[in-house]
Amino acid sequence: MAVSIRLKRLGKRHVPQYRVVVIDSKDRRDGREIEAIGLYQPKTDPALVKIDEEKALEWLRKGARPSATVRSLLSKNGTMAKFAAGE
Repeated sequence: MAVSIRLKRLGKRHVPQYRVVVIDSKDRRDGREIEAIGLYQPKTDPALVKIDEEKALEWLRKGARPSATVRSLLSKNGTMAKFAAGE
C-alpha cells in the first residue's frame, strides 16, 4: 500500500480549510484518512499552518510521500530539513 501525505479539504465555499492527512495514495481526495497530522488555513492573514512535526517525521521515515503543497509546507516548517539530516 503506497501512502502519501496530502491535504483534505474542509470548510465552506470560498473559505477553504485543509487538514494535513496521511492517506492511501489511491483513495479519493476527501476519503478516509489513516491519520490526521495537521491543519492548514490559507485564508487567514498570515496563513495558519499547524503540523505535528513528530508524526510527520515518523510517517516520512516509514516511506510516506508528501504532495507538492505539503512538501512546501513542511519545508517552511523546517521538518523536511530535519528529515534530510536524518534526525
